[in-house]
Amino acid sequence: MSKDKTNKPRLSYKDLQGKIEEFKNKRDDLNKKTKEYINNLQEIESEINNVLRTARDVYKKKRDYWNSKVKLLKKKKIEYKNIFDKLVEEKKRLQKGSSGSNASKSFVSIKQIDRKIENLERIIETENLDIAEENEIVDKIKQLAESKQEQLIAQQNDGSYKIERKIEIVKINLNKIYEQLNKWSNKSQKNHAKMQELYQKANELKNKKKQMEEELIENKKTADQFHFQYLDAMSQKKKMDKGRRPYKQKGAKYPPRKQKPRHRAPSKNKELLEKIKQDKLATALEKQKAGKKLNLFEARLILEQNKG
Repeated sequence: MSKDKTNKPRLSYKDLQGKIEEFKNKRDDLNKKTKEYINNLQEIESEINNVLRTARDVYKKKRDYWNSKVKLLKKKKIEYKNIFDKLVEEKKRLQKGSSGSNASKSFVSIKQIDRKIENLERIIETENLDIAEENEIVDKIKQLAESKQEQLIAQQNDGSYKIERKIEIVKINLNKIYEQLNKWSNKSQKNHAKMQELYQKANELKNKKKQMEEELIENKKTADQFHFQYLDAMSQKKKMDKGRRPYKQKGAKYPPRKQKPRHRAPSKNKELLEKIKQDKLATALEKQKAGKKLNLFEARLILEQNKG
C-alpha cells in the first residue's frame, strides 16, 4: 500500500484543476439524481397511501356491508329451515295417524273430477248432440262440480292439508332467501376481489419503492465518493497554491490561533452539531409524515437514520 502511494504519479496543477472540475460536476449530477429519486419516492409513497385508502375506505367497507347482510340472511334461512323441517315432521306424523292417507286420496279424486269435467265439456263442443243429450251432460258436469266443492271443503278442514299449505309458503320464502343470498354474496365477493387487487398493487409499489431506495443509497454513496475526491483534490490544490506563493507564508503563523477554540472544547461543538442534526431530522420526519417535499439534506438525514 505504501509503495503504491509513493509511486503514484503526481498530477500537474492544470490536471488537478481539471480533476476538481470533473469531481465537482459528477458529484453535482449525482446530487441532482438524488433529488429526482427523492421526488419519485415521495410520489410512490403518496400513491401507496391513496391505493390503501381506497381499498380500506371504499371496497373493504362495501364488502363488510354486504357480508353483514349475508350473515343476517343466513340466520333467517336457518330459522325458516327449522320451521320447514318441523312442518315436514308434523305432516308425516299426521299421515301415519290417518287411515290410508285421506288427504292424498282427496287430492287425487279432485284431479279425476277435473279431468271428467274437461272431457264432458269437450263432448258438448265437438259433437252434434240433441237438446236432451246436451242437458244430460250439463247435469253431470253440475254434479261433478258439486262433488269437487265438497272435496275442497273437506280438504281445507283436514290437518295434513293445512300443513301442506304452510310447507308451500315456507318453501317460497326459502327460495327468496336463497336468491338474495346468492345476489348479496356475489356483491361481497366482487368488492373483496377489488380490495385484494388494490392490496396487490400496493405491494408492487412497495417493492418498487424498496428497489428505488436501494438505488438512491448507492447513488448517494457514489456522490459522497466524488465529494471526498473533490475535497482531497481541493486540499492538494491549496498545498500547491501555497508552494507557488511562498511570500504569503508570513501570515501563516496566525491561523493556528483561530483554530485553538476548536481544540479547547471539541465536545461542546460536537454536542451542538448533534443537537442541530437531531432538530433537522425531527423537522424532516414531520415533513415526510405530512407528505411535504424534502430537500436533499433532509432526505439524507432520514436515509442515514433508517440505515442505522
